[in-house]
Amino acid sequence: MRTKLAAGNWKMNGLTQALSELSGMEEAAKGASEVLICPPFTLVGAAANAAKGIAIGGQDCHAESSGAHTGDVSAAMLKDCGATHVIVGHSERRTDHDERDEDVRAKCAAAWNAGLVVVLCVGESLDEREASNTLDIIGGQLAKSVPDGATGHNLVIAYEPIWAIGTGKVPTTDQIGEVHDFMRARLEKRFGEGVGRSVRLLYGGSVKPSNAAEIFAVSNVDGALVGGASLKAADFVPIIDALNAAP
Repeated sequence: MRTKLAAGNWKMNGLTQALSELSGMEEAAKGASEVLICPPFTLVGAAANAAKGIAIGGQDCHAESSGAHTGDVSAAMLKDCGATHVIVGHSERRTDHDERDEDVRAKCAAAWNAGLVVVLCVGESLDEREASNTLDIIGGQLAKSVPDGATGHNLVIAYEPIWAIGTGKVPTTDQIGEVHDFMRARLEKRFGEGVGRSVRLLYGGSVKPSNAAEIFAVSNVDGALVGGASLKAADFVPIIDALNAAP
């Protein structure tokens, strides 16, 4: 059985006082699902010390373990701060920083070498969706972004259609199910049935309390990667509760 995962990506939001929101999530985190919060790097260490029953992750890492890379953060640094996970390949990194699948693959490998669990993001643009190219795009990203050596212990895949992130637009449950079933089949084909079935698949993109239960009922959806709704316990806890109650 795959342990369901409610992951929150705080993006470039949160000062020290925001850590008080973690205490409001602790009770929900005692349920059957794992809870992960990825705050900005400035809060990773403090969050890891403050969180009880909640995993803490970074939002990105450099492919190198150290060196002359001003402003970057290595996977080993995240691990040293107390992080257990790291997000790589988020569409905002791919777009704003011109990250290619090859860059994401290198970061994933670096994170594994540091002992971090990777939450690897894939997703299509609106133009690609409207051109009926979604599965081709997702298949290509999986093939090029995921290194060899993936297991259910070191990898989580998050499907985040770019056109749904922060827009309020959400794919239909049939569209989400089609992509998640496709990803499961691709992982099983590449890594074998055992590994392919063990990797958790999250959905991300305008997930909120009002639609969480419907999304979590979709085939091969093992949880969510949540943006804005994870910043406040009052918004994130109902999503965690919906996941805990999901079949």
